[in-house]
Amino acid sequence: MREVPGRLPTAGTPFEHGVISDRPPPPALLTGDALTDLLGAMLAVAGHLELSAVLDRFVQVSAELTHARYGAINVLDDSGTSTTFVYTGVPTAVARMLRHPPHAHGVLGQIPHEGVLRLDDLTQHPAFQGWPAHHPSMGSFLGASVKVGEHVFGQLYLSEKEGGGAFTVGDERMVLALAAAAGVAVANAQLYAEAERREHWLRAGQDITTMLLEGVDEESALEHVARTAREVAGADTAALALPGMGGELFIELADGYHAAELTGLVMPRGGRAWTVLEEGRGLLTPSLSASRTVKVDEMRAFGPAMFAPLHSSGRGVGVLVLLRRIGRTPFDERDLATAESFAAQAALAYVLAEARHAQDVAALLDERERIARDLHDLAIQQLFATGMQLETVRRRAARGVDPQELTSIVEEALDNVDSSVRQIRQIVYALRDPDAATGLVERLRREASLARTGLGFAPSLVLSLDGEDLSQDDADAQDHLDERLEQQLTDDVVAVVREGLANAARHAQASSVTVRVAVRGSGPTGSVEVDVEDDGVGLPADRERSSGTGNLAARARQHGGTFSIGTAPSGTGTLLMWQAPLG
Repeated sequence: MREVPGRLPTAGTPFEHGVISDRPPPPALLTGDALTDLLGAMLAVAGHLELSAVLDRFVQVSAELTHARYGAINVLDDSGTSTTFVYTGVPTAVARMLRHPPHAHGVLGQIPHEGVLRLDDLTQHPAFQGWPAHHPSMGSFLGASVKVGEHVFGQLYLSEKEGGGAFTVGDERMVLALAAAAGVAVANAQLYAEAERREHWLRAGQDITTMLLEGVDEESALEHVARTAREVAGADTAALALPGMGGELFIELADGYHAAELTGLVMPRGGRAWTVLEEGRGLLTPSLSASRTVKVDEMRAFGPAMFAPLHSSGRGVGVLVLLRRIGRTPFDERDLATAESFAAQAALAYVLAEARHAQDVAALLDERERIARDLHDLAIQQLFATGMQLETVRRRAARGVDPQELTSIVEEALDNVDSSVRQIRQIVYALRDPDAATGLVERLRREASLARTGLGFAPSLVLSLDGEDLSQDDADAQDHLDERLEQQLTDDVVAVVREGLANAARHAQASSVTVRVAVRGSGPTGSVEVDVEDDGVGLPADRERSSGTGNLAARARQHGGTFSIGTAPSGTGTLLMWQAPLG
């Protein structure tokens, strides 16, 4: 829950030693201006969806309706400990000097679940033990419980009726009605916050799945899992405990508070992390610092904790650990349910990524076998035959055979050697460039499609041949364009487009990028031109790296072409221009 203006996170309470009377609530009858004011106040409280805003407004209108100088709502956990304290009337400087927020102990613990508690002078109550240092003096007091369903969400405190008088039966009626409305508003705010939290978890899970299935580096993906989980859960620290060497469970990485101290820790057998991993069910802990069963000293630096299993199809991939600092609100069952769903989705994506990696390895092994087979069948066998021919030449030369006949055999052997070299070159070139057999048009479209992820949108690709734009369905024209460029020049054009799109994704902050590739003429008199234009922020004044653009300039020089990069003609964005002759 985020802090709002008026909240007193570290201060004491103006009412901690208040004296409270215990009388039955009066009939809830309000008429005239009082009823109008109450209805307006109810609407003001119900008009907010964020819990912090609801509490702040509730305290303000309660004090205004009852003409109280001081007002506060104290949100309590199940043990009666204050988790949120929102106040009005107490000067900020005074509030900061008080040591701690109030608890539902002493006379404050006597506020009933139903009705109100009212006292003309709280200092006269037998349980009153004096004011804390720097605490303002108070007399009249009115307190009530704010309920969400049957659960007491918090307590409303009002003190110091204007004019020095006591709170009235009319004030009690106001507070009872407003507390009921506040209970409904709090419930709605909690539902809204829960829906937002679920939406954030779902979006985070989708992002993780997309990252892993797109082939992002495993370590980067896991770091994103931890960071995202910490932010969405409102935790101070997130850690991923993963199985490692020797069957141990290690904290592979951590993000947030005390992350460095946690990274590399071994989770003890029988501990919470192992239990969650083996049973596949999440676990909540109100406070690690107060637990006697915590076996890792570094974990005692934290309060509330949540352990969610990274499970997929019965397989335990790891454990997501979310931690909050000592004194913060504990995680609840709703937090655990959404975290478990997120962890399961992340685990599934992780397993699928592993499967895809295994498939890639298998494909690589198959490709190696094919290469070995091609080398043996096409190149090595031919070289072996050539060696046999040369051996024949050696034997015949030793017997004094006609030199012209020997020359014929040697020439045939040399032809076989050239053929073997060509075969080996083709195999090596296929290894270096799997796209060698793919045409320029198809490769450019593939580059544009791959750039969508980095840019956040699809770039525009415009191809033209001899001044005529190519349509996507004109296969003949596309073949003609492919035929105009030899392989090395095709590779360089693809590299230029790739670098231009990468620069736009890294630096431009653009909303549109257009790639234009124009081929004119053929042979030495023809040319190919590549333009990559974006509408982004333009070139930085001080560029730290230029290796990419330096490579483009080198590629242009190799072909006797030109390269430039500068501001687009529109005055905003960047235009990259690369040109080379076809011959």
